[in-house]
Formats: sequence, C-alpha cells, structure tokens
Amino acid sequence: MSTDKHYQVALTLVPGVGSILIRQLVSYCGSATEVFRSPLARLMKIPGIGEVTARAILKSDVLTDAERILNRLEKMNASVLFYTDKAYPSRLKSLYDAPALLYVQGSGNLNTARTVALVGTRQATDYGRRITNEIIDVLTPYGATIISGLAYGIDISAHRASLVHGAPTIGVMASGLDIVYPNVHQKTAQEMLVQGGLLTESPPGTKPDAHLFPARNRIIAGLSDAIVVVEAAAKGGALITAEYANNYHREVFAVPGQLNQAFSAGCNKLIRENKAQIYTSPRDIIEALNWDITPSTSVLARDKAGSANTQITLPLDITEEESQIVALLRQSADLHIDDLSWKTQIPMGRLASLLLNLEFRGFVRSLPGKKYSIVYV
Repeated sequence: MSTDKHYQVALTLVPGVGSILIRQLVSYCGSATEVFRSPLARLMKIPGIGEVTARAILKSDVLTDAERILNRLEKMNASVLFYTDKAYPSRLKSLYDAPALLYVQGSGNLNTARTVALVGTRQATDYGRRITNEIIDVLTPYGATIISGLAYGIDISAHRASLVHGAPTIGVMASGLDIVYPNVHQKTAQEMLVQGGLLTESPPGTKPDAHLFPARNRIIAGLSDAIVVVEAAAKGGALITAEYANNYHREVFAVPGQLNQAFSAGCNKLIRENKAQIYTSPRDIIEALNWDITPSTSVLARDKAGSANTQITLPLDITEEESQIVALLRQSADLHIDDLSWKTQIPMGRLASLLLNLEFRGFVRSLPGKKYSIVYV
C-alpha cells in the first residue's frame, strides 16, 4: 500500500509528532507522502524537527502500523479524513489545536450548515433529559445536526432524542471507533451510523483513557456553532467543553437550575462568571445563531446556494479580494471571520475592513459571534 492516506495515517503515529508539527511538515514538504520520502538532512532543517524526530519519521514500523489500521478501517466500513481533505470539517480547520486526522464512520455530513452540541453530567435528572429533548425537538426543523460525546446522561439522551426526532447526530469518541464507551451504548452508536455518525482522532484499538476525554471535548466544541450545557457539576467534562467553546468563539448556553442541586452548580457557575448565556428556551439558540426565519426556507436557501435564483449580481468595481469573500460565503450558510481569514489568507485587519465595506454595500450581513453570511436578493 502506497497511497497518500497510508502516509497521512503513518504521520500521526510518529512519536513526538502532534497535529501542529504535522502541519509544519506538510507545509514544508508538500504532502504526507513527501515527508516520508524526504532525506534525513532535509527533515532536520524544518523548524521544530530535530534529529530524533526526523529519524522517527523515517522508521518503517509506522508505515506498517498505518497499513494495518487502514485494513482494519476497511473492514469496519470506516475511513480517515486528513486536514487537507475537502470533506474535513471546515469548522475545525482554522483551530490551532485541531486534529490533523480524523477517523470517521457513518453517513453524517461533517460540514452541515448548522450544528449544536448538547453536553452535561453523566447523572442526568428527568429535568435535564426533558430539556434536552425539548431543544432537539424544536431545532430539528431548522436542519441542525446534534453533536455530543456518547457518554452516560445528557450525552446519550441527546443522541437518542435526535434519533427519535429525525435529527442528524454525531458522536465524538475518546477511543477508537471499534471501542464504544460505555459498551451499553453500542446499539445507539450503530443506529447513529445511519442517521449521522461517529468520529475520533484515535486509531482503532485505542482504549478510552482519562487523558483522551478533554481532547475529545475540544473536538465537540470545535464542531459546533453553539454549545448548550444542560446539567453539570461544579467541575467536569461539560465545563471543559464550555471553556474550549469560549476559546473558539462559539456561542455557549447554560441551563439554570435549582441552587441546592449538585448538577445545577456548573451551569449556574458558567452564567455567574459570564462564560455562558442563560438558556430559557430553544428560541435563545435560534436567535443567537440568526436562524430566526422559516425553517424550511432557511434549509432550502442553503441547498440552493449557487443556483440561478439565489445569486447576487456583483458590480464591476468589486475587487478580487471582495469577490473571493463573496464566493466563499455563497458556499456556506455562514462563516466565522477566523474561517474567512484562513481560507482567503487575507490578514485579519484587512479582512475586517473588506467585510465592513461589503456590508455597507448590501452584499453581506454580520451575524452574532463574529460570523458573516451572504445577502441574497
């Protein structure tokens, strides 16, 4: 086996080489394949690569391990997504600590127009499960994909409610795709493959060790436009997810609870410290994400982007950079300014000025959370 996928997987298996260094290597060498074909002397000249790492890259055992992993994925009807792939989640691409490679399984679209994560305690109450179901019931007609972590409590409630209401749902795992944790959620995970899917940054065979859960939580936050913490203790994974979400400039909501309830403490703390907006109804999410239009119309507009009746006519005096921005926004329901900067390679200061000009001229609109969308006329 000598495909680029083979080398991409192998690169993630090299000891001491993380996602940031992988991007550095690929940037200098041109592809994962060329990294392994580069001589030792060339690799050692790349910033951040010393002799030990360069020699580790050139060892043949990671290529053998990568081949074994790809064979195993084929039997599981699973695949890998490298950060340079078109299908790699666009919401993750611009994040400094995004995984260089994802293992995915199922039919879910990881670049769907609208995503919301629901997270919380593993010891969910009836109140928490009811709120979770209510949110998903209302958001489903808006075409929202529901993201969570397959854990006990709020996570599995979110996935199961999504299956009931017909909403796509993605489970982000802290293990390999072949190890569903907890095992009692195996049946739900299988059902999700038809109506969404599973993803992880860990290769098959990886057990759900404690240090992998915070890493999993950053992916949940990165994949989502908004995160709702339904119930949470004063410390725990849900609050870690909220922290990542704030760092990634995502909308964060927390469901308030009774003062004497242990699993309201985390939500109330987020609200008190201004790290989350107070959740009072699904309308809070819809309005914050600017989904406040007829659901069927919004989904239709997303699907028809690029067709004759949704194009905007641009004047002759529009600049090449402005045209590039408009073209990107035509392809998405909305984009964060960080994503626009990364995809256009326009410096942030200049990009902000261009967006302001396009907004004044009626071509784009600014949305909450530093996002922008096209204006169809």
